[in-house]
Amino acid sequence: MKFAYDPRYSIAYIRFAEKPAEVEAIRISDELVVDVAPDDTVYGIELLNADEQLARENGRNLLVVNEATGAYAELPLAFVPG
Repeated sequence: MKFAYDPRYSIAYIRFAEKPAEVEAIRISDELVVDVAPDDTVYGIELLNADEQLARENGRNLLVVNEATGAYAELPLAFVPG
């Protein structure tokens, strides 16, 4: 799995696998697009207006949590000049 974030365009993408030649982009809402293959496999989720969506809970950090152990890592999404 890969999480990519581009602050220039306010887009984030969660990729679960490499895309095959054909995927259908299903627009769930103005802020969410899901890429699905003909066999109904989800290949990725795109967050549009990601700046707003990702900053809702914990600012400009990505929090990765292992729910089984409680272990977590917090990563900055972008360098913000001080």
